[in-house]
Amino acid sequence: MSDANVWGDAWDPGEDWSGGGALSKRLPRGDVLGATVYELGPSNFAVYHFHHGAEELLIVLRGSPTLRTPDGDRVLEEGEVVHFPPGPAGAHGIRNDTDEPVRYVMVSDHPSPVVAEYPDLGQITAQARTGSQTGERLWLVYDVPSESD
Repeated sequence: MSDANVWGDAWDPGEDWSGGGALSKRLPRGDVLGATVYELGPSNFAVYHFHHGAEELLIVLRGSPTLRTPDGDRVLEEGEVVHFPPGPAGAHGIRNDTDEPVRYVMVSDHPSPVVAEYPDLGQITAQARTGSQTGERLWLVYDVPSESD
């Protein structure tokens, strides 16, 4: 594991789970509860999504991110905490519309399997920590047919 300090600048290598260019690092976690620190540079974002069966809690550490929810957009302040319940009511996306970095912690429970929806991408994912019939960890992406399909 990388630097477990939320203020440290050591970032995990690998895939960009935000979908929009964020730096990230996983913090110490258990079997169910986990947290990740994200840093969004100017114009970076975390894609709009929601989870079925998982809750998330966002804590703004630095900067003024813009939060998108089903209720619209609003700018968050440093220290602000926002809860996202499971299902469509908990849909959220975060973007940095400023010229300074934005840093936040996302805390969530990690059920397995988990299903997430990405309305802007027209995708639904299913993931699990267990293997599938392919011998690999379960990770499926379903492209929702558009109305024109």
